[in-house]
Amino acid sequence: MSDNSNIETNEITINEIKRLIAFVKMQYKFDFGNYALSSFKRRIERILSLNSFATIDELIVKLQNDSKFYDEFLREVTVNTTEMFRSPSLWRKLRDEILPILANYPSIRIWSAACSSGEEVYSLAIVLKEAGLLHKAKILATDINDVVLQKGKDGTYWNRNMEVNENNYLRFEGKYKLSDYYSKKDDNVVFDKSLIQDVSFKTFDLVQNEQYSKFDLIFCRNVMIYFNPELQNKVVDLFGRSLFMKGFFIVGEKETIAFCKSSERFETFSAEERIYQKIKE
Repeated sequence: MSDNSNIETNEITINEIKRLIAFVKMQYKFDFGNYALSSFKRRIERILSLNSFATIDELIVKLQNDSKFYDEFLREVTVNTTEMFRSPSLWRKLRDEILPILANYPSIRIWSAACSSGEEVYSLAIVLKEAGLLHKAKILATDINDVVLQKGKDGTYWNRNMEVNENNYLRFEGKYKLSDYYSKKDDNVVFDKSLIQDVSFKTFDLVQNEQYSKFDLIFCRNVMIYFNPELQNKVVDLFGRSLFMKGFFIVGEKETIAFCKSSERFETFSAEERIYQKIKE
């Protein structure tokens, strides 16, 4: 039996995970202590397998001696899958009920938090453009993972991933064809740069960083499921402080802020689409 097979079958203990977390916090000042242990454990097991490490100790030694490997480690642990117009009914709700409210504002400030490789950002830009509001919108796109963030800046995606994006856009019932917004280049598609002329891509750590600015709309979808309740509450508090009064906060379809202390700042705008609106400071 190969080493990789052994790695896949050996169970990592919670104590080993905690030892790894303590080391990373001490060595690199990054705290995974409030990440949901189950999902963090799965990602560590994947890293062990990909790198043929038999034990957590081997991983720690590698991290201790190779700071470039730590960058790879961080990217692997924090990577999130994404797609354009994910949950099309949400984007219809945004277009039909939220944007008409924001259209009355002199400018529209949006934060796409933990935006991964930027598919959500381009979806936002397209919805705003089709609503005639892109010219008055400023979007902040942040993620802890600088590699996927650069992919968003480039606006270049594999052509093989476009089928699901095209289908989502059809279900969203957009005005045109998604292909109107990109050109094909070899095995990739490249989105029109005019869509992101007022987008700022910045590295941002939701665990460590403090309030950035004030926004009318914040997206943070399918991220908090990786956090434990303590960190979920901290992040919801951050977003609450970062919203203007009556601003909107959107989370993933499997997420809720109902059990967070900071949820008292919000009322539910759409329970089905997990949209909340700030009602008090």
